[in-house]
Amino acid sequence: MAADHVRPGRLRRRLTVAFVVVAGVSAGSLAGGSYLLLRQSRLDASVQQAAADVRYQLVLAGQFQPLTEQRRAELLRSFEGSGRHVLLTGGTDVQASNPAYAPVLGPTLRTTVAAGELGYERSTPPVRPRLLVVGGRIPGSTDELYVVTTEEGLHRDLDQLRNALLVGWALVVLTAAGIGHTLARRTLEPVGRASRAARAVAEGLLATRLPVHGRDEFSAWATSFNSMAEALEAKIEALSRAQARERRFTADVAHELRTPVTALVAAASLLREHTDQLTGGARRPAELLVADVIRLRRLVEELMEISRLDAGQEPLAMGTVDPLALLHALVAARGWPDRVTVAGSAVALRTDPRRLERILANLVGNAVEHGGGEIRATVERDGAEVLFDVTDRGPGIPAAHLSRLFDRFYKVDPARAGAGSGLGLAIALENARLLGGRLTVRSEPGLGTRFRLALPAAGPVAEPEQAGTRVREDAP
Repeated sequence: MAADHVRPGRLRRRLTVAFVVVAGVSAGSLAGGSYLLLRQSRLDASVQQAAADVRYQLVLAGQFQPLTEQRRAELLRSFEGSGRHVLLTGGTDVQASNPAYAPVLGPTLRTTVAAGELGYERSTPPVRPRLLVVGGRIPGSTDELYVVTTEEGLHRDLDQLRNALLVGWALVVLTAAGIGHTLARRTLEPVGRASRAARAVAEGLLATRLPVHGRDEFSAWATSFNSMAEALEAKIEALSRAQARERRFTADVAHELRTPVTALVAAASLLREHTDQLTGGARRPAELLVADVIRLRRLVEELMEISRLDAGQEPLAMGTVDPLALLHALVAARGWPDRVTVAGSAVALRTDPRRLERILANLVGNAVEHGGGEIRATVERDGAEVLFDVTDRGPGIPAAHLSRLFDRFYKVDPARAGAGSGLGLAIALENARLLGGRLTVRSEPGLGTRFRLALPAAGPVAEPEQAGTRVREDAP
């Protein structure tokens, strides 16, 4: 069997998604955790560096005591000249060395610094530029000094790191998707081959086998499947040979019985003509003998017919039929008009009238013999099909028997004595298949039984080379 690729299925997609999710969550957690740790470390380092610088600047600012207005201006110019932006407060008055770097000081920061401790705060987006403000009280004074540091470079570096980690995470996810898809495909390839092999065996390709490579679990599975397929092939071949022998036996028996039965029928016909001349003690055995010979003749005829059906030697004589008229004629010819009600509409049906009559005679006769109550035979058109329904209100058929009702020689009650041979429904089913139709049964104990024959209105699609059946078109 060709080892073509398995079409993507739900299991492969689930395995690929699971692989991507695991890789994505793992890589995302690692990248996110690393980013957060590094970001916090850089921000803490920035605060520590700024705090160390502020302590030094506070010492320098203490040399300008006392801070008069002139000294305040000199101090601010000195800081700005050294590249530092500062804020100098005295009470509620705040002076900035550079108005462009004069953020509003938060109450928490002012409270911390007023208590004699160093404090800091950061501006939050969307405020730009991003600033870090670190302040403390000038030694020997109530004035406060705040150094303003821009952190744009730091945040730019962090943004670049974040983008790099996102790109890396996306690459990991894409790589994981590719690897997961490849692994899932290779892992599930044996499963796909096994599924196709199982379907092939189910379709009748019993020579189907799975390739065995290596010694892994799939190889053991393939070996077990091949053993099962070999055993199944051998069993089916044995059953086919047994069925062929059975059919040959049936055909041979029917053929061998035909000549002596013909002679028996002739003798029984002669005997039936003279039964009135027999004495009372001999008349009854003679009548039973004639009836049994008639049953034997019917059995041989049915055996011959089913043998021809098996051999594909039954030709189809196609013609246009009025199925409602055929039903009326069939019921009248067999003396059932008082037992069977025929209803429906006149439709045109392209089929073999002789075989259709054979099917309907079996179904209606079965209802008359084994059914009960009101018996109805109806015909109607349903789209491209013509439906025949034969229903009765008899005791019905137990569900356990429905699956075998069309088997040959099968009877619902084997102990029941009757004229039937158990071949009537089997012959009806074979004829229905030959006409391209379907024969089904539905029954409920106590409510009755319905047999339905569905035939294509335009006639069967004949395939003589495959079915071995000859199709002859008769003039309508």
